Amino acid sequence: MKVSTKGRYELRTMIDLAVNDNSNPIPLKDIAARQNISLKYMEQIIALLIKAKLVKSVRGNSGGYMLARPSMQYTAGDILRAAEGDMTPIDCIKKNSPACSRADFCTVLPFWQGLNKVINGYLDSVTLAELARQAKEKSHLEI
Repeated sequence: MKVSTKGRYELRTMIDLAVNDNSNPIPLKDIAARQNISLKYMEQIIALLIKAKLVKSVRGNSGGYMLARPSMQYTAGDILRAAEGDMTPIDCIKKNSPACSRADFCTVLPFWQGLNKVINGYLDSVTLAELARQAKEKSHLEI
């Protein structure tokens, strides 16, 4: 399993929004500057997050972007799936995929199912609030 640049940047963007949440919208240019991501690429990232209903936009002079719900209600899995889609390591065990003709006698199927359980279990066990807390702690160490 490999997470794309979009997936990594989405996670960083969501952490940035959580860390800097003061109940006011955050301008995209501020997030881009803090994360060292081009504004043009940030526009693509934020569009994916809005489409996934993870972020909401606020228009106007004081406009910007905000989390759509409290950071504790997001998991790393929610965020990564917005960019990457299904995080299942192989196609034959994905939900709604055609039944594999080898499933009844496949000796490695239990291994793939176990790996899938570990990957998705971990992704869904880490909240955005935890990631934001870790980011705040780390930034205080670097000062």
